[in-house]
Amino acid sequence: MTKPLARSLSDYTTLTFDCYGTLIDWESGIWDAYQPLIAASGRADITRGAGLATHARLESAQQAVTPGMLYPELLSRVHGQFAHHYGLVTTAELDAGFGGSIACWPAFPDTADALRRLKQRYKLVILSNVNQAGFAASNRKLGVAFDAIYTAEDVGSYKPDPRNFEHMLARLEADHGIARGQILHTAQSLFHDHVPASDFGLAKAWIDRQGLSEGGAWGATAEVASRPEADFLFPTMVAMADAVEAGSKS
Repeated sequence: MTKPLARSLSDYTTLTFDCYGTLIDWESGIWDAYQPLIAASGRADITRGAGLATHARLESAQQAVTPGMLYPELLSRVHGQFAHHYGLVTTAELDAGFGGSIACWPAFPDTADALRRLKQRYKLVILSNVNQAGFAASNRKLGVAFDAIYTAEDVGSYKPDPRNFEHMLARLEADHGIARGQILHTAQSLFHDHVPASDFGLAKAWIDRQGLSEGGAWGATAEVASRPEADFLFPTMVAMADAVEAGSKS
């Protein structure tokens, strides 16, 4: 499944990452966080696939409507909308619990090791759709110190809004001297990351956790009508780290 399409991995100095879906298993985290609501209503008919697809639609719509809303509050609002969609009875406590669940979302098993290995070769940067406190909680599971961290809270908008990429590119150039051509944007989500990264002319590594390139499901990520071409394709972060190390030895 490793599929280099363009340049070499050694051509870049900086990896910019989406976090949730790429490094943190946000689908498992989100689905687990819905369980108190679903269990209280006794709705065994709501499947993970259907529930995550509903969440994807509700979350992306809410982010577009309230781009300055902090992510925990936005999640709380989406939880209420999810309950309404399925005819479930929620409470302010359940909504708030869902909004505060980010710290409980697990890292993918390969993430920390892969990041430590990649850190030997690249600067590592986060461009995330959460708030600063939410990412700080997740960061404790990732095993490395990032060279820069940019969140939706910093920008006042959520990916795929171009302002998020504009902010990241401007800050990397001004604060770190990193030019656009040095960056390989590394992400799972086509909707949040690969489409806007393509618009900015960034090189892209697709971490295809969902197996979409082989017919997998979209999960908690909104669908895109046309899939942008990625420069590199890997099923996991550890597969990417393996490819980087293999290239350095050849």
